[in-house]
Amino acid sequence: MTVDQIADAARSIRGAGSPTGGTREPTLIASVQRALRLLEAVGEYREGATAKQLARAAGLPLGTTYHLLRTLTHEAYLCRVDGRFFYGASVDGIGRDGGRQAERAGLRDRMEQIGLELGTAVYYAVYEDGEVRVVDVVDAPARPAVTEWADFKVTANAHAVGQCLLSQLGEEDRQDHFSRHPPVGLTPSTVTDRTLLLRRLAAAEPSRPVLERQQYALGTVCAAVPITVGSAVATMAISLPAARDGELPAKAERLRSLVGAMSPSFVH
Repeated sequence: MTVDQIADAARSIRGAGSPTGGTREPTLIASVQRALRLLEAVGEYREGATAKQLARAAGLPLGTTYHLLRTLTHEAYLCRVDGRFFYGASVDGIGRDGGRQAERAGLRDRMEQIGLELGTAVYYAVYEDGEVRVVDVVDAPARPAVTEWADFKVTANAHAVGQCLLSQLGEEDRQDHFSRHPPVGLTPSTVTDRTLLLRRLAAAEPSRPVLERQQYALGTVCAAVPITVGSAVATMAISLPAARDGELPAKAERLRSLVGAMSPSFVH
């Protein structure tokens, strides 16, 4: 986040508050507004600013300014060097979070587009810290998502998302996963034999979709495609009613081509 962006964000947040009235005691919101005015003022001084300069720029009493500067410095939103104040590490963190939020919004927009084109629910998931994590799901009344009736984290053997993620791991990591989450049978179609599962996962082609038919939920078929960027392990998946099973292979291939055109930044 640049200095100008930080200042803009401070102005935006400060402007969102409502006046407390001149005769009322200061409120927590008023204190936050004053702190944001100081953060905004810091952005006006590229070489840092003294407390007196910031008090004048923010229109605050010097005593109030000193108090807020101590708090903002303690929380690392500001840092003090030779009597001048600069943005601190916590402000950098706000910038990183803002970037992640923008990427997440871009990912969701892309998922919406895919869902509309394919006429399916769309899922984005990652394998992180030894667990399956569904990051986002996009659906609509005409293309409902699968109900998570059994925890996705512990049923990776039964759904396309989990199978696709596990297929991207090494043998040792797959063994470790199944040692913590033994394969469970959810429907008559679910594969629970660990040896067979490991063999199938090892044989999966890295760029090919994984198809799953009624292994997680009766009446639902799914497809997932791997997304591999660096060390990230991720997948995009779709689901359909079993009555539309014949459409699954073609839609899976189309999903693969659409995912291939996505920005690598969406993976993180």
